Parts: sequence; structure tokens; C-alpha cells
Amino acid sequence: MKLILASASPRRKELLKNAGYEYEVCPADIDETMPEGVEPETACEILSRKKAQAVLEENPDAVVLGSDTIVVLGNTILGKPEDKEAARAMLRALSGRVHQVYTGLCVCSKDRTLSLVSRADVRFYPLSDELIDAYIATDEPMDKAGAYGIQGVGSMLVKSIEGDYFTIVGLPVAKAARMLGEFGIKGHLPFEE
Repeated sequence: MKLILASASPRRKELLKNAGYEYEVCPADIDETMPEGVEPETACEILSRKKAQAVLEENPDAVVLGSDTIVVLGNTILGKPEDKEAARAMLRALSGRVHQVYTGLCVCSKDRTLSLVSRADVRFYPLSDELIDAYIATDEPMDKAGAYGIQGVGSMLVKSIEGDYFTIVGLPVAKAARMLGEFGIKGHLPFEE
């Protein structure tokens, strides 16, 4: 059975490839607006499911993997910054504090759907304005939720993590592999149905 990744994320594509999966990429085009008051954990589960199911509608004989990652500080969801000032504000807010990263996973076929949410807690070092400006100058923060990429230069901002590192990158690959195994999709390691 064909596997489709419902995401254009280069990080998700690389993680799936490194795990030995053969797949096609078909980014989902969905409305990501959530009603007021939806908890972040619930929102990323809903969005990952909507993405997977939207792609499945166009490819009913495939197994589809959808994923969505949300960065949360306190009660505030930190999306991708609109500009450098927004990135600066996010990084100042994250400085010296712990925030949460949630990644929702959904694997579906025409016969069944499995979904889960993985959480990691990330603590940043205190960040000076000079350090924040130097990081923004790399342009790395501009296309990342929370204005940082843990797999890149942003790794130097992170003091500690609790949870699955790959949740923060955007695809908790070990969890995804076990879910895909339930659909008979195998990578380098055989996680059985």
C-alpha cells in the first residue's frame, strides 16, 4: 500500500526518509482556523487528522500520515513569525523560560484512523538582545513556529528538553513508525501490525 505524507515540511520528509520509508508528498490544503478556546493539544490532533483525511479523500487507496506542530508558552500559541519584530518578541518571551511543543500525528486509510499527540517541554537559556538579533540575522526563525528551529542554529538557545526531541522537530518518528506498522507500512525496522 502506498504511503503519502500530507506535509511539505523538509524536516518531516527527511525524518521519514532516514527511517527507511518510501512515500509520496502531497501537502494538505486545509483551513487551520480553530474555534476560540480549543486547547493546543486538541488543536494539533484535530489539524493532523484534518490534513490526513483531506489527502486521503484524493487518494482513497493510500495510507496517509498527517502531522501538525504547535508551540505554546503559557496559554499563548506561538505560530510562525510574520516579520523580524514578531520573531524578536517571541524569542524574548521564550528567554529563560519553559514552553511546550505538541505534535499531533494521524495515520489513516479508508478502513481506519489512528491519532495521537506527543508533548515535549523545552527550556531556553536566558537570551540577550544581541543574541536574539544575531539569531534572527540567520533567517532561521522566520519559517518556524515559535521562531526557532531546534535542529539548526536554534539548538544553541535550548538549555534542556523533557520528552521526545523529534516532537519538537515536527515528527515523533518512533511513534509514527509504530502507527505505520499497524497499517502494514514498514521502514528500516519492522514494527508489526
